[in-house]
Amino acid sequence: MTARRSEVPLARLPYVDGVLTAGQVADTAASIAAMQEPRGAVPWTTGEHVDIWNHVEAAMAMLVGGQVEAAERAYDWIPTMQRSDGSFPMQIVDGEVTDERGEVNMSAYFAVGLWHHWLLRRDIRFIERHWPGVRAALDWVISLQQPFGGIWWTPIDEFCLLTGNASVHHSLRAGVALADLMDDPQPEWELAGGRLGHAVRRHPDLFADKSSYSMDWYYPVLGGAVRGQAAYDLLAMRWDDFVVPGLGIHCVDTNPWVTGAETCELAMALDLIGDQRRALQLFTDMQHLREGDGRYWTGWVYADPRRPAPPDEPVDVHWPVEHTTYTAAAVVLAADALGETFGHSTPGSAIMRGTSLAAPFDEIGLECGCSDEYANSSRQRP
Repeated sequence: MTARRSEVPLARLPYVDGVLTAGQVADTAASIAAMQEPRGAVPWTTGEHVDIWNHVEAAMAMLVGGQVEAAERAYDWIPTMQRSDGSFPMQIVDGEVTDERGEVNMSAYFAVGLWHHWLLRRDIRFIERHWPGVRAALDWVISLQQPFGGIWWTPIDEFCLLTGNASVHHSLRAGVALADLMDDPQPEWELAGGRLGHAVRRHPDLFADKSSYSMDWYYPVLGGAVRGQAAYDLLAMRWDDFVVPGLGIHCVDTNPWVTGAETCELAMALDLIGDQRRALQLFTDMQHLREGDGRYWTGWVYADPRRPAPPDEPVDVHWPVEHTTYTAAAVVLAADALGETFGHSTPGSAIMRGTSLAAPFDEIGLECGCSDEYANSSRQRP
């Protein structure tokens, strides 16, 4: 599918001085729209699978970058995949479900996308049309919350993932904001969000151990559960394990492989805590993954004597050999966030920073059934 030119004047698109122009942001949004399927779904890359989380992220980026029609087709596709319990299948390929498991992080993220649409478009009819789907999705998500506050990854994979739960925390705040807008209060989401934030802050050891992944390091900050000095301290703990000056950040701490999406997400986490200087540096560093037409490679394998690649694996190459919509989407959203300080931004630029969301949830985890005694005696299965 050939993407149309931006439907929004370049003067209204975000840019970051000296890094990305508004025209380049528009090109990247168009590159996402070019990979959109006729039904409206946005796969990871052409011919790959679709998942709701990355699909929503792509819709958000297309809206920011002026691809309004493509973004709204993407949102209108989402309810076609929602099931009667409110969940979404984990993977869809060319319209066919290839992994039926419902995943909480993916199902919850619809709320973030819909709130972001409201911030940019102020179209109450659009929100009214999709609100029932968001409400059903978040009701299903919180039904999987466990006594310590974490939420199972899927109903059949009975463990909790820290990254996914941190993102669900963000989604619940967006959901509460939407509920206020729709005059349809959802106090149980606020209670669940408070318990979940407590679990992420106080009991990270109760989540499945995925500490080799950089997302488990920064997502408690990006999702808004860890704030203030604790957020600074958390990001300082493993900075040297994951950050590669001049290139970006590792996806996993064991491989000499930097990835663009994770780098942009860390940049947004730094922006959230007010560290715009390092956020801008990381955003600048990852631009080596950009193609002239606005597409982005997923990552780069580099030579590192501390993490030598196997003899038969090449180094100083793009890997995987693909341009991904989720990488491009992370770039556009990071450009919007940083544009507030270093250029120009849209009304949705604070979607990750959280200032446009519902107020942070209260520290209510212990009152809602999570106790240190429980934490010391109970562990989720890895």
